[in-house]
Amino acid sequence: MMRQYLNIKAQHPNILLFYRMGDFYELFYDDARRAAQLLDISLTARGKSGGDPIPMAGVPFHAVENYLARLVKMGESVAICEQVGDPATSKGPVERQVQRIVTPGTVTDEALLEERRDNVLAAVSGTAELYGLATLDVSSGRFVVAEYLGDEALLAELQRVNPAELLYPEGFSGIALIEKRKGIRRRPEWEFDHDTAVDQLNSQFNTRALKGFGVDDLKQGLGSAGCVLQYVKDTQRTALPHITAIQKDAQETRVQLDAATRRNLEITQNMGGNQEHTLFSVLDTTATAMGSRMLQRYLHSPITDRHELNSRQDAIAALLSAPDNDIAEQLKQIGDIERIMARLALRSARPRDFARLRNAFNALPALREALKPFNSALLNTLIDEIGTFDDLQALLNNAIVDNPPVVIRDGGVIASGYNQELDELRDLSQGASDYLQAMESRERDRTGISTLKVGYNRVHGFFIEISRAQSAQAPAEYIRRQTLKNTERYITPELKEHEDKVLTSQSRALALEKQLYESLFDHFHPYLNALINSAAALAKLDVIQALAERAEALELYRPVFTEARGISYEAGRHPVVESVMSDPFIANPLTLTNDQSMLVITGPNMGGKSTYMRQTALIVLMAYIGSFVPAQNAQIGKVDRIFTRIGASDDLASGRSTFMVEMTETANILHNATEHSLVLMDEIGRGTSTYDGLSLAWACAHFLASKIQAYTLFATHYFELTQLPTHLPGVVNVHLDAVEHDEAIRFMHTVEAGAASRSYGLQVAMLAGVPKTVIHAAKVKLKELESSNDVVAEIPQPGAATQASLDLEPEPEKAPDDIAQALAAIEPDELTPRQALDLLYTLKRLQNS
Repeated sequence: MMRQYLNIKAQHPNILLFYRMGDFYELFYDDARRAAQLLDISLTARGKSGGDPIPMAGVPFHAVENYLARLVKMGESVAICEQVGDPATSKGPVERQVQRIVTPGTVTDEALLEERRDNVLAAVSGTAELYGLATLDVSSGRFVVAEYLGDEALLAELQRVNPAELLYPEGFSGIALIEKRKGIRRRPEWEFDHDTAVDQLNSQFNTRALKGFGVDDLKQGLGSAGCVLQYVKDTQRTALPHITAIQKDAQETRVQLDAATRRNLEITQNMGGNQEHTLFSVLDTTATAMGSRMLQRYLHSPITDRHELNSRQDAIAALLSAPDNDIAEQLKQIGDIERIMARLALRSARPRDFARLRNAFNALPALREALKPFNSALLNTLIDEIGTFDDLQALLNNAIVDNPPVVIRDGGVIASGYNQELDELRDLSQGASDYLQAMESRERDRTGISTLKVGYNRVHGFFIEISRAQSAQAPAEYIRRQTLKNTERYITPELKEHEDKVLTSQSRALALEKQLYESLFDHFHPYLNALINSAAALAKLDVIQALAERAEALELYRPVFTEARGISYEAGRHPVVESVMSDPFIANPLTLTNDQSMLVITGPNMGGKSTYMRQTALIVLMAYIGSFVPAQNAQIGKVDRIFTRIGASDDLASGRSTFMVEMTETANILHNATEHSLVLMDEIGRGTSTYDGLSLAWACAHFLASKIQAYTLFATHYFELTQLPTHLPGVVNVHLDAVEHDEAIRFMHTVEAGAASRSYGLQVAMLAGVPKTVIHAAKVKLKELESSNDVVAEIPQPGAATQASLDLEPEPEKAPDDIAQALAAIEPDELTPRQALDLLYTLKRLQNS
């Protein structure tokens, strides 16, 4: 047996092997040690190898799904080795084979999947000059390929799709980008070969070329797609009929969000790593898990197609016209049929999957009728795409019992009346009570024994029972089978023949039932594509219904997309902050246009600057998924990207300080933002010295306003930046104010025109609980600093040298005369000697950079 185990284990050296032995899956050697640690199960020993005990651990087969689910969440993979031989006929160990490999990215079993999260398998290859990425959701069949330029673009996409498992080739140059992820798997280089991939994909889709899918030019991406497909075939060990196409990720049709923006806006995951207090948690009132997963995809992939966005808005408005509709309740009856489709395709669907499908088919006609009165082109399209499946509905209503067991193993799944032969075999196997009653009556009359009974139990089979007092009257052909306290039990040749027929019929009935169950998959095979499209339409309807419900419950308003450049709204609110507040949220307006493209935002800490900035990004994001928004009279122009530079923490594992992280994210924005980008910059430069930080903040703001002219919200504590509007067109000061009385402070949370008069830093420190003695000492020091005039009062408008230094393209080295010219443009009376020295130092650093 151990030789057999080691031969099978050699074929799967890098993953755990669950080796079936009777009622347990056993693990040996290093697998046993690892499983004992991961699953907190007992580590024992059995037999010896080389004189040492063989480590062993095991899990019961009837509870294996629970253990697999835990391992998959840890990013582990498991090969399931089953007994496929017959113990009665086997010489030596029963034949065993690995029948499936469970990996984080390829699981389809309901118990192993997170209900409301896409489970994506991905593969990446190439270099920073061009990365190829392919993603496949095995449970839905969505297969996407793309190529990306640069590390930041790849990281943003990985954060968007968040794959459960990521494959990469040996010698992958970008390993530093992915090595911290769970579920990464190194694969041989040849699995990423382009020509092999094209052949595999054509074979899968039954095509001669991939041009029809629009992906034939993605050489690097197709290599990754080939690896994904090969990996799924290796693990599933069956055909994949539901994977019928591959599509190109059209990045130009999405509003781009980089990794930092997805993190900072807490779209589907908060800073603590869970889903509480996120935009998704506020919006997700979907009735089905497949709708919830689609809503997450919407939030991470806002679209730029105005026609589709307006169609979604029209559908939401139509549903709002009848707020008491029961569409959500009808969708709950349908459930998560999307993932059932994958199990149907892989022939791994369980009896209760078929029961859920039956309930869904029964609910579809009423749902389609409920949608017909609504005046919406999108809802009408969804009615057609949802469709009805009368043949399959009738099949399942006739074939499956009302409450089937979890598995087909012991039968009891196929309904009575579906198959005549099965019904006859079941009658026999269930004891054939009519036959027994007839025999009992006949034998009583023949023998004259009044206590004679014919019975059956699972231990002793069929028997004739006579009381002890009348046992002497038993006919000679009665053969004693069992003696009890007050009765004797007998068997006759006729009854024995019937017993053999019944016991044989049990195994025949179970075999026939399993055969009939397997035939159900054949009935569904021609409908797979239509069913997958229907599930997608139902998920989309679920999202639209949820957004309509949220629009009513949260008092959201329909935004208007305009051709004119700009973003504006009245009474805007932060949907997540508002959801956790007990007090009314203070709404604020915003206006960004050609003539006012940057707002320099000042005000105290805790005054609401970050909330105001984030709410603007979330309002734009919600508009670009087709949702109504928490703002009145919202006018949204073209937006191609959303960038955020909000907060930072040390990335110690990569040796990057807070300031380095801040500057890396800032550099990404300055290189990639356009005039149609929304940029949120919060406290740039705070991670370094005052003068360095001030200079960098000023230079970044100047570049965004004058060179890029992006829609920019620029929050800062450097009051010197409030001078920017006097030097640059399109820059406007706003502030969030506070009121102080008797050393107490109250934040107004209202956006006002102009710059803040002070920062209230000491008052906020007092609120945080800093000791009063420290606050008093700080006040004394503050007065000293203010009286000494030892701070930079203003950053003047730059001369030609500093203006040129803001260009991101490499510039020729500047001569020292440029610095002198810049200083010559400043009136000597305007600066103290200390300020002049600081400015000279700043200009020199700008020139060197």
